[in-house]
Amino acid sequence: MPTRSARFDAFYAALADEGLSQALAVLNRNVPHRYTAVYRLEDAMLHNHSLFDKLGAVLPDDLASVPLGISFCQFVLRDGVFSTSDSGSDGRLAGHPYQGVVVAYTGVPITEQFGAGEVIGTLCHFDSCSQRLEAAEFELLQQAAKLIRPAMIRG
Repeated sequence: MPTRSARFDAFYAALADEGLSQALAVLNRNVPHRYTAVYRLEDAMLHNHSLFDKLGAVLPDDLASVPLGISFCQFVLRDGVFSTSDSGSDGRLAGHPYQGVVVAYTGVPITEQFGAGEVIGTLCHFDSCSQRLEAAEFELLQQAAKLIRPAMIRG
């Protein structure tokens, strides 16, 4: 595992002591994105398992479950990571139904075993506005994804 940071330690402590929701709040604390979420893959659908919203709003229905084929998470599963700071101008997403709707997105896979095995979901930051993710925050997201599976089982 890459060098641990104080931010990783805070995430780890929140995950162990307070659960996944609080751990997502820790991940979201230093990023500009409104949302940080865990999506679980099941039968070609992505189901929101946990979501942190900076504004504290109730989970919108259109974020509760998303068909894999129209999600940005499909690219995470295919490529191992997916990131765009402005989907509206991202040529990789030409014609995609969420292009310009989910504007900023960075997602990494959650796997069955510690950093390996079958992909069972994604951990992501996203927003309806253009946002950039700093390299250190991306590294933290990758480290955090390796620890999320047990928390998904606990609920």
